[in-house]
Amino acid sequence: MEFLLQPLTLLTFFPILGVVVILFMNSEMKNAIRWVALVTSLITFGISLWVLGQFNASNPDLQLEAKYAWIHVAGWNIYYYLAVDGLSILLVLLTAFLTPISILSTWTAVEDRVKDFMVFFLLLEVGMTGVFLAQDLFLFYIFWEFTLVPMYFLIGLWGGPRRVYAAIKFFLYTMAGSILMLVAILFLGIQTNTFNIPQMLVRLPDLYATGTITAGTQMLLFLAFTAAFAIKVPMWPLHSWLPDAHVEAPTAGSVILAGVLLKMGTYGFLRFNIPLFPNAAIQAAPWIALFATIGIIYGAAVSFAQADMKKLVAYSSVSHLGFVMLGLFALNPQGVAGAILQMVNHGLSTGALFLLIGMIYEQTHTREIKVYGGLWKITPVFGTLMLISSLSSMGLPGLNGFVGEFTILLGAFGSKAIGNPWYAGISAIGVIMAAIYILYMFQKVFLGPAGEITHHHDLKDLNWREIATVIPLIIFMFWIGLYPKPFFDILAPAVEKLLSALPL
Repeated sequence: MEFLLQPLTLLTFFPILGVVVILFMNSEMKNAIRWVALVTSLITFGISLWVLGQFNASNPDLQLEAKYAWIHVAGWNIYYYLAVDGLSILLVLLTAFLTPISILSTWTAVEDRVKDFMVFFLLLEVGMTGVFLAQDLFLFYIFWEFTLVPMYFLIGLWGGPRRVYAAIKFFLYTMAGSILMLVAILFLGIQTNTFNIPQMLVRLPDLYATGTITAGTQMLLFLAFTAAFAIKVPMWPLHSWLPDAHVEAPTAGSVILAGVLLKMGTYGFLRFNIPLFPNAAIQAAPWIALFATIGIIYGAAVSFAQADMKKLVAYSSVSHLGFVMLGLFALNPQGVAGAILQMVNHGLSTGALFLLIGMIYEQTHTREIKVYGGLWKITPVFGTLMLISSLSSMGLPGLNGFVGEFTILLGAFGSKAIGNPWYAGISAIGVIMAAIYILYMFQKVFLGPAGEITHHHDLKDLNWREIATVIPLIIFMFWIGLYPKPFFDILAPAVEKLLSALPL
């Protein structure tokens, strides 16, 4: 009973309760199934707020630990070990926040096999939350791999015309990187005699100092973890699975994919690559900055060339997550804190854009930019929410995107690890490019003369459910943009502790 009542255990596995209830329901009871899934995810969000209430922001260590012996074989102890700190609490909250919003967005968009859809969606939430909370590498790997299964089915069964191709590509890309990480996890476990991450962090410095793990081996381990996380982010040039997955996924799948699943990659760099392999991280920082900068410029340039709104936003993620990687490997407080906040910002702004594009697609069944035009006069509420989300995504001051990108560039400019301010200087051009492609899309869709779709369709403005789906995201865009201090206060102690262990 004590195990079940641990706050983090409840938070991680409460969606399972909703899954069990849904499994016993008749498939024809579609609305009842939707309500069960929504209420389950809302209660899970409530539990996440309870966890936040117990979280001590001034404490940089792991908190609310749930640690139990799980597997004991041939002298090996593997633990069920969940805990949260300043590096993960915002991402846990983001996961619990975006899940009910995504479910609400499916109310009329998903009519086929609603029961199966909601089961997979709630299971996906379990996996994502577990990834951010696991403190044993064995347990982390299970959660990491588990997320592939429900996401594969969400894309493959409820996606667009090329859904099977996109689902297989998503699965194979992420699985290939994970295999290298698994080999590295096994090596680390054998060398340190544990999979417990805090214990590993205590034992590894001695192994590095005595040469038991050489500098070359440390770099190979760093690269093995990098393979898994860089594909998931995705970093250029490993991004080609992302546009297909985003375009073919149902709206709710795109929101969770952009909002949370991609952050599992950046979180992996933050939680594992930097603290477990500090010297390799410092050596690799200029190269990561180079690839991140290329990704920022490439993603922005390719976004401008897209004719499909959803594909444009998908490519913009490559650019925005390039900023996150640049901030992480600046390896200073400004860069790392800005990067974590930008993970949240990207989830909010890109999540809102995917939701809004999905809402207009539900009416017109097309996302082609050229067939729209003059939409503002017909759907002013939709246009207003789209404008705010677009300005947030391009980093306008006063909205959340600006705060994250400003602190990242500030950190990158003064970074000893990156060692060259030109990376930050060139990356700043990406902010300008974002304004160009975002405003281009907005102008073509909402302003000017009525396009083919706008002219011939009886388009309706957003209803109360659709407005309620997007408004929470808008509130956070303004909150973080106007008063980010509470968010930075949560991050600062854990970020300082992480960086204090680096030999910089």
